Amino acid sequence: MLPDPNSLYGPLDPAPDAGYENAPPRMGFFTDTSVCIGCKACEVACKEWNGVPESGLDLLGMSYDNTGALTANSWRHVAFIEQPRPAGHGAAPADVLGAPVDVGPVRPVDAGPQFLGMPGAQPPGRGTGVEERTDFRWLMMSDVCKHCTHAACLDVCPTGSLFRTEFGTVVVQEDICNGCGYCISACPYGVIDQRKDDGRAWKCTLCYDRLGAGMTPACAQACPTESIQYGPLGELRERAAARVATLHDRGVPEARLYGHDPNDGVGGDGAFFLLLDEPEVYGLPPDPVVTTRDLPKMWKRAGLAALAMAAATVAAFVGGSS
Repeated sequence: MLPDPNSLYGPLDPAPDAGYENAPPRMGFFTDTSVCIGCKACEVACKEWNGVPESGLDLLGMSYDNTGALTANSWRHVAFIEQPRPAGHGAAPADVLGAPVDVGPVRPVDAGPQFLGMPGAQPPGRGTGVEERTDFRWLMMSDVCKHCTHAACLDVCPTGSLFRTEFGTVVVQEDICNGCGYCISACPYGVIDQRKDDGRAWKCTLCYDRLGAGMTPACAQACPTESIQYGPLGELRERAAARVATLHDRGVPEARLYGHDPNDGVGGDGAFFLLLDEPEVYGLPPDPVVTTRDLPKMWKRAGLAALAMAAATVAAFVGGSS
């Protein structure tokens, strides 16, 4: 079978490209951060089902988010992004935010530490109205491996430890991982990590064992607000577009999708997100590109350079001997 001309970039159905015949629909995650409450049930469910080791009590001292990042021992990471909302900056309606905290007027930058208060009995802004809302808010997002259409980790793995499943997801076979770490530097999202005690790479499998049995991934099953939604990727994209339109109608123009576009630098992600701010605010690259996209051009240029050097060496040798 000839390789697809888009194998390294552009729109692609990854399972057939990997050689699966009569593959099922591509499955994935749609994470709607506008309804995430930061409960971390997804983190716990992921660890319990997949036997991921506990990470210990790591009090980072920066926020209520003590996981910190996606690691070999944290395949789901609920990020807490704390934002002051100064008056006059068009705060969004309270009923679409993750878990805001009503603390009244925002303090001046140089006012020193100040107690921000406890969560109120009702969403901030409900008593004063959207226009006069000046509260502090948390943006919350349950991050995970993106299961890219064009996955550089697959391209660089020398042992075949990483493979594409029939559902279009990307899985690590830890029993044949040699710990080289190539996949870690190749990932444009910084998702993959090595476990310190054995050196092997680990990441989300999108609960591959559950998918084969027709079950929902553990994190989506445990999410109490349906912030994490699982299903055929095409259906999820339609659902996400409708959700963004609803938020825009409710006065949240900053709502946007991230990782949903098949024409982006990774061919679209199998796990994409609805965000309420710029991707950089959530620690996501604004325009990710698969790191192996230009490998054919690079090898071609390297070959031409090698031929030119060889020709120059021969010419110098012949010219010197005559």
